[in-house]
Amino acid sequence: MMINKIKSFIGNKDQRSKLSRFFLLTIGGLILAVNVNFFMAPSQIAPGGVSGAAIIINEFTSWPIGMVMLILNVPLLFVGFKHLGRFNFLIRTIYVVLVYNVGTDVLAFWIPSEGITDNLMLNALYGGVLGGVATGLVYRAQGTSGGTGIVGRVLQFKTGFPVSQLYLLTDGGVVLIAGIVFGWDKALYALVTLYIWGVAADQVLEGPSVVRTALIVTDQPKAVADTVFHRLRIGITSWPAQGMFTEKNHTVLYFVVSRPDVDALKTVVLDVDKHAFIVIGIGHHAIGGVYKQGIQTSNDNQ
Repeated sequence: MMINKIKSFIGNKDQRSKLSRFFLLTIGGLILAVNVNFFMAPSQIAPGGVSGAAIIINEFTSWPIGMVMLILNVPLLFVGFKHLGRFNFLIRTIYVVLVYNVGTDVLAFWIPSEGITDNLMLNALYGGVLGGVATGLVYRAQGTSGGTGIVGRVLQFKTGFPVSQLYLLTDGGVVLIAGIVFGWDKALYALVTLYIWGVAADQVLEGPSVVRTALIVTDQPKAVADTVFHRLRIGITSWPAQGMFTEKNHTVLYFVVSRPDVDALKTVVLDVDKHAFIVIGIGHHAIGGVYKQGIQTSNDNQ
């Protein structure tokens, strides 16, 4: 009976997806808790958000940082519930908030209050990386860690301003207060942490830029496309175009290639049409077509 239930669970794609999602939410919340205790609180670096506000409040009251974060998150959760998805938002966010906030106070009993190092730059760098990785994992699981990020998302829906600018405003206010309380040097380190946090979160959420896109404007589309396909084995899309000033007709070819294949692509195109106009862009992910086949072929030829 138990074996059949286990087999049924493993075979249920929705159940596996839910389990995977809550696993990521759990890991993300625990990493955030470790980050506060190892790097943020000991060095008095408050890179915005509820965690930064809790570190500042702890300086004056000695209240547990996790408890303060939990108290500050309660009204923000009501705001998020009303504007950002109701119960789907609430369940995942409450789960992460509990793991993160309660975990922060539990770990505080086991981790030395002075942290790992008293080097502010190391604390700022590692704090940003760990925080960004954790946040990226939570976002990938379609959750949030609560805090001022909720305020930023609500303001973005209400005002239409880019969410990155609104996060700068909401977190910048906390960093400003931290500068007054802890000193401006630590506020500057907090800004370093805040920047690295965002970069690391983007890397985890979207992945590294492992593919390149290429736009080729050419007057010899058939010859270029045939040569590229036979040498690199990658798919090609084309559409007609016209020069705005010359009014001459051209063809635009679109390719997706791996980074190692960029130089080979440029060489192949210019061998066929030395007057071709080439633009190389950055892509995060590619699925389908013959892109995958092209990557394998080009790697085998290296």
